[in-house]
Amino acid sequence: MVNRTVLAHRLLTGISRRHLANLIEKLAVSWQAGVEGRRHAARGGARKRAAGAGARHQLVFVDRLVATLIHLRHDLPHSVLGLLFGVDRSTITRAITEIRPLLAERGCAVPDRPGLRLRTLADVFAYAQAEGIELRLDATEIQVRRPPAGRGGRRAFVSGKKKQNTMKATVIADDQGRTLWADVLRPGRMHDATAARNEGIAVCFQHFPDVEVLLDDGYLGLSRDHRGQAITPPRKPRPGALPGRVQQWERDRHGHSSDRITVEHALADHKRWKQLTRWTHRRDRLPDTYRAIASLVSDRTVTA
Repeated sequence: MVNRTVLAHRLLTGISRRHLANLIEKLAVSWQAGVEGRRHAARGGARKRAAGAGARHQLVFVDRLVATLIHLRHDLPHSVLGLLFGVDRSTITRAITEIRPLLAERGCAVPDRPGLRLRTLADVFAYAQAEGIELRLDATEIQVRRPPAGRGGRRAFVSGKKKQNTMKATVIADDQGRTLWADVLRPGRMHDATAARNEGIAVCFQHFPDVEVLLDDGYLGLSRDHRGQAITPPRKPRPGALPGRVQQWERDRHGHSSDRITVEHALADHKRWKQLTRWTHRRDRLPDTYRAIASLVSDRTVTA
């Protein structure tokens, strides 16, 4: 078996030793609870042998976590990871299936709040109103495999913008480009504003009236419905407008773009993880993968 410390620091670019140690400490308890829960369900009751009896795990928890992080970061095949860790491919597959949801459920870290993590859109709005933070929201698309012919809902993944089969992620960041939230992903054909509405953003605007969110031109409907809170770029003057009016519009639009660019930087941080450049696995596993990566990126940007 390879030295997991050497492997981690050679392959896990962007994850420090302290970050890895914190992940091990936080997730070990949740993973062990899940293992015991599955064993209890399989037995149909309480254990009949003393703790510690029975077969040992071929891959201990730390190795399972490191293998999952390498898979997320570099998209190495399970068979290659099995060779690196000295186990069968199926063992790596089970390990990633167990660890990935734990990473996704952690939520996003918050600056200067070590014990606080944001998991829902309402959490983000409550945090923004309490701290007086202006949010930035945008969507990004990830190419996925085309569904088989004849399967229902096949056209739902065809993106009119990308001209590809995609899934759409909606992300919120702060003015420093730190990821605060990522949604459960939607089919690529869905409009950006519709995806945000399906996550309940209208209710959040209603309950948190002091929160402002900077948006691009794809969210004009939200800007119309929630004036003063959903802020989109200023509209272009009509033809024949005075030169001073056009110059003022250009300055305002440039200022809005400069303020909103931080969410683009957050999306770029996510896309540096190879699995999000193009998704080649099952589509139902992409939401957990994206939220797991967003959680890891948020940890790094908060502690940077």
